[in-house]
Amino acid sequence: MKTYNIFTNEPDTLPSGKADFLLAASVTKTCEIEGITQAGIPGMIPLTPTLDAEFIINERVYSLGELAETPTGVPTPAIITRAVHNLTPFSSIEILDLGLQTLPQNSPCQHFNILPSDSIATGANIDAKTVFEKGMKAGRAYELKGNYLILAESTPSGTTTAAATALALGYECRGDFSSSFLHVPSNIRDETINKALSLINSDMSNFEKLSCVSDNMLIFCAGFLMEASRRFHVVLAGGTQMAACLLVADRLREDVLMRVKHENITLATTSWVANDKNSDIAHILSLLSYKPHAIHTTFSFKEASIPVLKKYDEGEAKEGVGAGAALAYACANEVNNAKLLEAIERILYSM
Repeated sequence: MKTYNIFTNEPDTLPSGKADFLLAASVTKTCEIEGITQAGIPGMIPLTPTLDAEFIINERVYSLGELAETPTGVPTPAIITRAVHNLTPFSSIEILDLGLQTLPQNSPCQHFNILPSDSIATGANIDAKTVFEKGMKAGRAYELKGNYLILAESTPSGTTTAAATALALGYECRGDFSSSFLHVPSNIRDETINKALSLINSDMSNFEKLSCVSDNMLIFCAGFLMEASRRFHVVLAGGTQMAACLLVADRLREDVLMRVKHENITLATTSWVANDKNSDIAHILSLLSYKPHAIHTTFSFKEASIPVLKKYDEGEAKEGVGAGAALAYACANEVNNAKLLEAIERILYSM
């Protein structure tokens, strides 16, 4: 395993020391649109972030008899994050409930009185300014246990809401967002995004637009990182969704009269996202008003004895539940590909 800068492809790394791990878990009812996502068990997609939260905390799930997985059997990226924690533990793991339908059991969870958002196809029905302010307040109040913070997400269909969010805020990046699918369902996604964008107009404020077309995770985390990064380093763990989170924060600077302290922010994703031919995270990041620190970490399931894991290398799942940052964290702590693969398969064999 090696970590590289997304823009230069030169060797790179996370900050040194221990990291706190926060999972921003959220449901947007966009995920209930048939065929738009495969991030979870069909018919139970809104349960995915709950199961991910339970698993990274407990290495087992309570709200269902099995892990979240795609229809082709690919298990959630939470297995990567949990295996990394087993090998080189995070200083803490907590869950941010940003609108869950089912609360995770036996999991330390911070609640913010945020409800699941509606489908962006009919209007997300979010009070974006309030959610953003809750994120800012949480970012100001967060007490760091380790040396820096990893902020991850689990939001099924979040790449669709991220794309709609970026477009609504005026960024030109329609074809740049990734998907949990190997073959992106672009017609369903485009139709959903077009319906969302039809609900807004140029007279709306940025917050009014976000209230219609975004999701709670993006808005809350944008507020959180703007405040938290003033005090310590924040690693946004994720792919194109977290890139969109940076776009949101950058666009809202003038609304809240605060600059983004980008020197204290890193985006960390997987090489499956960075090298994805169907998306372009580097282009999304290039739209920021500054050049961000962004990295990806190589990892392969080529030598896996559990065949379905090899689908990651083929382009399924790609990212989520902090997998990219977890890989970079493992790499920084001298965990190699073989050792991590063994830890991941040990988890799956024991379930």
